[in-house]
Amino acid sequence: MVKYLEIFFEWGVSMGMNMTEKILARHAGLDSVAAGDLITAKLDMVMANDITAPPAIKEFEKIGRPVFDNTKVCFVPDHFTPNKDMKTAALTKIIRDFVKEHNIVNYFEVGHDAGIEHVILPEKGLVGPGRLTIGADSHTCTYGALNGFSTGVGTTDLAVAIATGEAWFKVPEAIKVNLTGTKPANTNGKDVILTLIGMIGVDGALYKSLEFAGPGLESLSMTDRFTIANMAIEAGGKNGIFPFDAKTKAYCVEHFHSEYEPVEPDEDASYCQVVEINLDELKPVVAFPHLPGNTKKVEDIEGEITISQVVIGSCTNGRLEDLEIAANIMKGRKVHPDVRCIVIPGSQQVYLQAMEKGYIKSLVESGAAVSCPTCGPCMGGHMGILTEGERCVSTTNRNFLGRMGHVKSEIYLAGPHVAAASAILGRIATPEEVK
Repeated sequence: MVKYLEIFFEWGVSMGMNMTEKILARHAGLDSVAAGDLITAKLDMVMANDITAPPAIKEFEKIGRPVFDNTKVCFVPDHFTPNKDMKTAALTKIIRDFVKEHNIVNYFEVGHDAGIEHVILPEKGLVGPGRLTIGADSHTCTYGALNGFSTGVGTTDLAVAIATGEAWFKVPEAIKVNLTGTKPANTNGKDVILTLIGMIGVDGALYKSLEFAGPGLESLSMTDRFTIANMAIEAGGKNGIFPFDAKTKAYCVEHFHSEYEPVEPDEDASYCQVVEINLDELKPVVAFPHLPGNTKKVEDIEGEITISQVVIGSCTNGRLEDLEIAANIMKGRKVHPDVRCIVIPGSQQVYLQAMEKGYIKSLVESGAAVSCPTCGPCMGGHMGILTEGERCVSTTNRNFLGRMGHVKSEIYLAGPHVAAASAILGRIATPEEVK
């Protein structure tokens, strides 16, 4: 299903630019850039959360300059919110005070039409085609689903960006992921990206851009694309990026209310590697502990893997389509008595829409606990921590040792199809197994 093609170019041969290079060149004020170039670029959006904003604010105050643009800085408290203890409450107060002092426009408080940062920034139209965004969170690469360049940075780089509106970059090499065929109905974007990471490894795209292309894109929803771009970092990627097509345009018409300029790769764009994936052959997959690249097709798992918990949500799979998939599988059925199923909508908007469509009702009646929007258990914050010996099937993005609690607990990453079916059967399963 997956083929690799290494491509090498002779030095001195002028090549066209890929999507990432075009965005970086435009924001650096240059006619062209190439892999390896060091550039300084102007930023369209600078973002931080309740973990990363406080140290960035501390460094920013040492600089002694005002915020470069109060409309291009965004703060989203989502990791430990609603605040779980006094320490996390103090962190969010630092952000609130800064927001008021500098009149920051884009601040999203708990309950006020807010949610998880990588769900609400696209919803609010703050990121879009051709835009350059940095965030002090590794999954900032999510916004590449909208044909923009976005990547995570450290808190010091973020502090400088808040003051100057600029950041430096080393232009990454690019891997072209060519998708053919049609995504099967029982799979989703999580299966695509876990399959890719399973083949190239968690360092297979180290400081590289993952550029998605091919006729298979037509069968990927925007939710699929957000999920795939979100986990580009799990392959070591600097960013993931999709082309601008009819689905992107439809999303932007609904959410994006300012001008934007999409990019497309030149026909002779430079790629260091090409990966071919035939979606016709895609199967539901699970990433075993303790790496996202430790993937197996569910149908190839030997024996039963019983579980204690299921988490459906996060910045990876907490969108309306994800809840719809889970609700359709769980409707009229009951969560296994040995399983705690926790559902976390990615935003207040997702929560409301899921209520209006009856998804929340189906999930609650099945025995799931539905939380307000938060990162929660994804990084061991709260609302679903594991103890020793427990196993969890989760639609989150990382399954590192101790990521969700005890170092002797286990996390199995999956999409909403597998997660919902597993919640019903009490073991890792596919929807086809649910009777």
